[in-house]
Amino acid sequence: MILRIEDTDQNRFVPGAEDYIVKSLAWCGLDFDESPEKGGPDAPYRQSERSEIYRDHIHRLIEKGHAYYAFDTEEELSTLRETSKVSGGHSFQYDQQTRKSLCNSISLPEAEWKRRLEEGAPFVVRIKIPENEQVVVHDLIRGEVVVSTSNLDDKVLFKSDGLPTYHLANVVDDYLMKISHVIRGEEWLPSAPLHVLLYRFFGWESQMPQFAHLPLILKPDGNGKLSKRDGDRLGFPVFPTAWKDPKTDEIYSGYRESGYLPEAVINILAHLGWNPGTEQELFSTAELIQQFSLERVGKHGAKFDPEKAKWFNHQYIQQKSDEDLALFLKPSLDKNGVSPSSDYLRKVIHLVKERAFLVPDLWANSWFFFLRPGQYDQQVYQKIWQAGTTLLITEIANEIKLLEDFNKDSFHTLVQNYTIRTGVKMGQVMNPLRLLTVGSNQGPGMMDMADVLGKDEFLARIATGLEQLR
Repeated sequence: MILRIEDTDQNRFVPGAEDYIVKSLAWCGLDFDESPEKGGPDAPYRQSERSEIYRDHIHRLIEKGHAYYAFDTEEELSTLRETSKVSGGHSFQYDQQTRKSLCNSISLPEAEWKRRLEEGAPFVVRIKIPENEQVVVHDLIRGEVVVSTSNLDDKVLFKSDGLPTYHLANVVDDYLMKISHVIRGEEWLPSAPLHVLLYRFFGWESQMPQFAHLPLILKPDGNGKLSKRDGDRLGFPVFPTAWKDPKTDEIYSGYRESGYLPEAVINILAHLGWNPGTEQELFSTAELIQQFSLERVGKHGAKFDPEKAKWFNHQYIQQKSDEDLALFLKPSLDKNGVSPSSDYLRKVIHLVKERAFLVPDLWANSWFFFLRPGQYDQQVYQKIWQAGTTLLITEIANEIKLLEDFNKDSFHTLVQNYTIRTGVKMGQVMNPLRLLTVGSNQGPGMMDMADVLGKDEFLARIATGLEQLR
């Protein structure tokens, strides 16, 4: 697997983007055999550093008559597009018909266009699309796609800044790097006939890679392609890790920062547009490598489901060991100056991880095991606290003090006997105890919480709570 940086469009260059890509892929657990950092037999792997290679190949196309110099300025072409729009005719494009009347090495006398080159006149190099031909693209997902060259324009292959466009650079690099499959989004399907022609013009048809144009990822509400702003608008990340736009300082949330595990993100992406053909939904990377096939990728767009994404993450959190999950709590513990024993931490994690869909949920569902409540939910208090509740809880606390062996089972027996003896309901005991222990009505089972906190801490919280609620 090769990491190649396609950075020939200087107008769209974003500072820091390459470093972001590399680090994001590393977080996802995707490793490369060849890359700008690792090097390899086809280095360099940044296209901006391969300009001499592209320049050599563009000259080959020109010499064979498959490409030509064009000297038209952007202002002239903009005027032609505007004029065509105003006249109500077809949209202007640089093609087999219009190139004969424009400023290029096909329409100009040879002496004239050579003079312009010698004088350093700005130019681009365009592909010369043949007339009245049918170009066949064999796509692994969409089957045979046939396009008439009369519908293709003479795309720019080499720009005036001395760098190639995507079309030329990728075809040349894919051939030189022996790429077997070109897998990309369906928005690139209209460009595929051009790439097929380039393979033919270079004489590389027998080495042409297989094409597969993937369905788009659609927004969860309505139709259309999912965008980075859809995620922020609807409250879920689109970027793998948080990204700050260096031009606008706008910050986009990331899956890592939102509390997703990298293996869950890979699993989420794998299922967008792909069906394994079985009931299995959770895959390790090794299983995906073994079972994934382009034949099972659908043609239609896949609608992103944020809730399903959380479900995937929940499953992977459950698969983690308590010791591994404890590491995710360390920043919050350090921030609050808490240093529990590893055994205590393991018990807490085991108790709350079932409630965790995202990594931050671990702390949200366990903080009260490490910190005593500083306040008590008044709405809960008003709802559950009755005239005799204080006396009831005091009696329960006194009985707990007498227990020599305090644990989940002995506590449960104590409360059960108390309710039978006094006639009060279980909720009249448990709900106030939860409020005193946690400060609200959240948390796992009351018996489990009391067992993990231990007798002394549990009684201390009851005493403190009764004092503050008095």
